[in-house]
Amino acid sequence: MQLSGTPPVTVIGAGASGLMAALWAAGAGRKVIVLEGTADGGRKILISGGGRCNILPAEAAPGRFVTGSSPHTLRNILKSWPLPEQVRFFEGGLGVELVTEVGSGKLFPARMRAREVRDALLNEARRRGADVRLGARVADLTREGAAWRVRLEDGDTVDSSAVVLATGGCSVPATGSDGWGFEMLARLGHTIRPTYPALVPLTAVPPRHGHLAGLSLEVTLAAEGAGGHRSERGGFLFTHRGYSGPAVLNVSHVAARPRMTGEPRGEIFVNWACRSAAEWEEDLRRGPGTVESAVARHVPARLAKTLCEEADVREGARLPELRREDRLLLVGLLTRYALPWTGTEGYAKAEVTGGGVDLAEVNPRTMESRKCPGLFICGEALDAIGPIGGHNFQWAWATGRAAGLGAARKKGQEFSG
Repeated sequence: MQLSGTPPVTVIGAGASGLMAALWAAGAGRKVIVLEGTADGGRKILISGGGRCNILPAEAAPGRFVTGSSPHTLRNILKSWPLPEQVRFFEGGLGVELVTEVGSGKLFPARMRAREVRDALLNEARRRGADVRLGARVADLTREGAAWRVRLEDGDTVDSSAVVLATGGCSVPATGSDGWGFEMLARLGHTIRPTYPALVPLTAVPPRHGHLAGLSLEVTLAAEGAGGHRSERGGFLFTHRGYSGPAVLNVSHVAARPRMTGEPRGEIFVNWACRSAAEWEEDLRRGPGTVESAVARHVPARLAKTLCEEADVREGARLPELRREDRLLLVGLLTRYALPWTGTEGYAKAEVTGGGVDLAEVNPRTMESRKCPGLFICGEALDAIGPIGGHNFQWAWATGRAAGLGAARKKGQEFSG
């Protein structure tokens, strides 16, 4: 297939950032073709928030994003479309009413249906004139003079004035994110910072705490390593294979990144009840009850029993019987417990991909590649990850919009056949 006249803007990928890029480029008056390899598109939107779609955070937190590139550039990209403007776009522009989940600071569609968000984006892109082609898998992307040629697996080609690469990362490959975009971007000369599964559950082999599977509580985690230093307070969940929950996911990059890059292993320490050592000392110095019951006043009973066993506290030992050295050991386990993780659940369970295209290689206002004029990069392909809670969608919406508007300004050359 060859297009004549002014070549279109081609968006590769109909996920969160790709659909946003398409509707803004089409809204700017450009002919837009969206090529999506899956049969429906937006699959990560559909599974987000357990099918409810945590569309945005209630408050922006650029300082909590992680990148190996310039944090200043990352912040400038997020500022290009501030959070309040994104909220107004979804509610006023797309008609998706948003509500804040009490206690979590997460924004969801009022009807709690992720499909409503995906369909609103898809329908708006089409309403503005974008030609969305599903089941259209891209095989290759090449520079042709001042423009681009996209070759599909079925042999068709699309000649384009600009290309928006919104191919996602490697996380949840069943949604269509298979890492192809990274291979293509590297071939085109981009620097790809080592990629790794992020916002991912941790594993322990052997599963030392498997007997506590299903137990959850609020903790404070301190993660230290080459992947960064991070402190997180939030939910912690014991699983049959290791550890999960919001706090674990938000520090998992400290564990996952070194495993992929060869850097020194990261360590994660747990404060099980978000209490100070002095508070525990006070509780364990005196009282009529047992040591285990004193601990169980602040953590679940099964965990209290496990921690007392690890501190070699005799079952049924009463507080007055606790020796100073045993008390100090137990307090250490309660406030700075070295989590015995050995790995992660990998890309299959990761919410996002860490690493990606160095942010120095894109124009932060337009997302245009500094290596390849006319190529725009957005979403998960870029070296940036946010915490859970809608922050990664905030990144996708901001970078997708910037890429779509930037690509719309590229008129390119005319093709004659």
